[in-house]
Amino acid sequence: EVQLVESGGGLVQPGGSLRLSCAASGFIFNHYDMSWVRQAPGKGLEWVSDISWNSDSTYYTESMKGRFTISRDNAKNTLYLQMNSLKFEDTAVYYCAKVRGSTRDMDYWGKGTLVTVSS
Repeated sequence: EVQLVESGGGLVQPGGSLRLSCAASGFIFNHYDMSWVRQAPGKGLEWVSDISWNSDSTYYTESMKGRFTISRDNAKNTLYLQMNSLKFEDTAVYYCAKVRGSTRDMDYWGKGTLVTVSS
């Protein structure tokens, strides 16, 4: 079965850094694009970043561009999100998701990891 397990969340001060990881299993990891999505307290889902199957292409929403970096290690079946210069508004549950090849929707999600940015 497909499993996506996020880790690396926690409490961090504004301006700090954090690296999230997503361990994938149950599918051929290097055949699929992957995404990070987040949900801030009391708000809806917000797309964060995408990465192509071979890391050839990456995409970010403007508020995160220049601060966040998505990457993957296909040999380890792991997706990463390096977050720098964190702001209060980055507080959210962060989810990794597998992208379906045919429809481009996110067909499998992890349970998420909570990032809290607070002083």
